[in-house]
Amino acid sequence: MAVLEHLTSQQAIDLENKHGAHNYHPLPVVLSRGEGVFVWDVEGKKYYDFLSAYSAVNQGHCHPKIVGAMTEQAKTLTLTSRAFHNDMLGRYEEYATSVFDFDKLLPMNTGAEAVETALKICRRWAYQKKGIPENQAQLIVCENNFHGRTTTIISFSNDPVARENYGPYTEGFIKIEYDNLSALKNALENNPNVAGFLVEPIQGEAGVYVPSEGYLSKAKALCEEYNVLFIADEVQTGIARTGKMLAVDHENVKPDMLILGKALSGGAYPVSAVLANDDIMDVITPGSHGSTFGGNPVAAAVAIAALEVVKDEALAQNAFELGELFRNELNKFIDTCDLVVKVRGKGLLNAILINDTEDSSTAWNICLALKENGLLAKPTHGNIIRFAPPLVMNHEQLMDCVSIIIRTLQEFEK
Repeated sequence: MAVLEHLTSQQAIDLENKHGAHNYHPLPVVLSRGEGVFVWDVEGKKYYDFLSAYSAVNQGHCHPKIVGAMTEQAKTLTLTSRAFHNDMLGRYEEYATSVFDFDKLLPMNTGAEAVETALKICRRWAYQKKGIPENQAQLIVCENNFHGRTTTIISFSNDPVARENYGPYTEGFIKIEYDNLSALKNALENNPNVAGFLVEPIQGEAGVYVPSEGYLSKAKALCEEYNVLFIADEVQTGIARTGKMLAVDHENVKPDMLILGKALSGGAYPVSAVLANDDIMDVITPGSHGSTFGGNPVAAAVAIAALEVVKDEALAQNAFELGELFRNELNKFIDTCDLVVKVRGKGLLNAILINDTEDSSTAWNICLALKENGLLAKPTHGNIIRFAPPLVMNHEQLMDCVSIIIRTLQEFEK
């Protein structure tokens, strides 16, 4: 088959089903082009993208500055490995540490890799700096978390689909209820070998669960009291998605370690990172951690451009303003209907809770109808639909999307 041979949607789906592992259940839409807030399928139908590749495409599809940085760098040098220096990595590290106010950055590729890296740094810090006995370090995590799907990460997940038949699991994790300061305090008081607290500022996969006001700042204070590292997983919530550069910024929290991914690349190339200050990051020494592709020149060029776009186009402010508008408009509709229980979120990371059970197909069927009406979204946790459009969306486009969503929901009220 020629590389550029035209495929119908069904042909493309059939190819995936026949030759690919079935580890996803995508909507039946086959996309071939994207620009800004829009994507087009192979038949040419245009859609609003209301998922943004799980917030990886905050800067919009195929942003010319990001694509330009990627292609220009790819023409000169793509990969050296870390066996040698390259002339882009230091520039990226300097720029990113300045943006987020940390001493050091450790570059990786995917979000899950960055989480794994943070866990390793935390454990090494526990043994070398805090004095926890070797192999005794514990990390506190939250129920209903989503930090990735590696063997270690699913060991502290409570998603049965992610965990089933993948044991034995990695030890060393204490699970507590999210948004429960008493549970955190109890875990810290009764476990002298706790090294860190890994937390999502907003639990995205759990259905865009926003914690109570003050939870993050008080959790950080507890971590400081017990000399425990506060590790913020901002892979999905970071890079302006919630109306601030970081979701922790809503409570003026400075994490001890910051995990970034997804939109750090503008959706153009896998880029992730862990940031920390010298007193933590200096436990990493030559040979103690690495990645062939982590810190490659293309990734560095892409990340710099992606961060510059967020700043130059004031995407955090745009996300804040449009998020307020989105929730206000949806709440007007929710007040008149029984189908939707609530809308929740921050910035342009939002979700609606459908008035049905988690094992129902209602949310999925609504997403199928949204697709037919020109908007792409996906359910999470059965009866919750997540809405996360690119942050380059404007007021007129958002109101058009609100109209599509409300019109589609009304179809299910009849």
